[in-house]
Amino acid sequence: MTKLQDFGWNTTWEEKYKIAQASNKLAKTIPGRVLLEHKHSYRVITEQGEWLSTPSGSFQHTAFERRDFPAVGDWVLVEQMPGEEKAIIHAVLPRTSLFSRKAAGLTTAEQLIAVNVDIVFLIMSLNLDFNLRRLERYLIAAWDSGATPIIVLTKKDLCEDVTPFIQEAESVAFGVPIYTVSSFTGEGINELQQLLVDGKTAALLGSSGVGKSSLTNALCGTEVMFVQEVREDDDKGRHTTTHRELFKIPGGGLLIDTPGMREFQLWDQSESLDSSFKDIEELSSQCRFRDCEHKREPGCAVQNAIHEGTLTNERYNSYIKLKRELAYIERKTNAQAQIAERNKWKQVSKTLRQKPQKKR
Repeated sequence: MTKLQDFGWNTTWEEKYKIAQASNKLAKTIPGRVLLEHKHSYRVITEQGEWLSTPSGSFQHTAFERRDFPAVGDWVLVEQMPGEEKAIIHAVLPRTSLFSRKAAGLTTAEQLIAVNVDIVFLIMSLNLDFNLRRLERYLIAAWDSGATPIIVLTKKDLCEDVTPFIQEAESVAFGVPIYTVSSFTGEGINELQQLLVDGKTAALLGSSGVGKSSLTNALCGTEVMFVQEVREDDDKGRHTTTHRELFKIPGGGLLIDTPGMREFQLWDQSESLDSSFKDIEELSSQCRFRDCEHKREPGCAVQNAIHEGTLTNERYNSYIKLKRELAYIERKTNAQAQIAERNKWKQVSKTLRQKPQKKR
């Protein structure tokens, strides 16, 4: 039989499970963790085995947005179908963390990256992929998720001097640990493995070609992911990972590998913007006027810092761009929420009208 403790189960999850089971009257359900997400189903590990599972009809009826559905890393309440290696998902236990982004494309929708993770490894390689503006986005989303961000710079064996890269990362990642590793030589891998013990879960986040699949293999101690080489002409990567999957690693930890992302748009994380750009927030508090727009106002601490070279134009422009992006997302999601609420009550009213009236 499978031990759920090997997949991060503990007394806290046990308490959540008992509360959910009792409040939802689901006496026949047992807990399990989502390992892999298919298009309309999930692979769920339980103490009785691994089952292909689908949400129940009532579950789907009450789910209004993407985050209401299960995701890789979730703990769920499942009921085995008689005589089959399949199960029905009846509920999702309250999450400890949620890492998401705006889905790629023109639609305004949330895409879940990973849930219930303790650590988010923000991956960038020590080559042309290194991008401070992308790292700023990763950090905002990581702080908002509830997990601890850790920066991992890969392909150390291909870099003659890692110091400039570390210094650049430190300039935007205040107090965030930075590790340099090589999946090819194994340098730095043991240090990362030591962070993942006692059922702790980490997720890997990075663009295509940064070496996430190679790092997953190195951390797992075996080849669990297929690896492709980056293109030599532009140093860009090819999509190796096409899905999210949870793996066990030596030492008792767990790892969620995610597909590489060409773009990373934030999703409703305005509060974490201040945490990631606390240098600019601190400067703003020193401006002469409280409503300073940091343009041509006298006594503007932000513009003074730019003029003195202690704050770069690139970082300040990135801050403004991200602030506008989050404001746009907030306006769009508020409008969509209002429409969804109206449609919900229209459906309720329609259902009530269709109910046969009792004869007096």
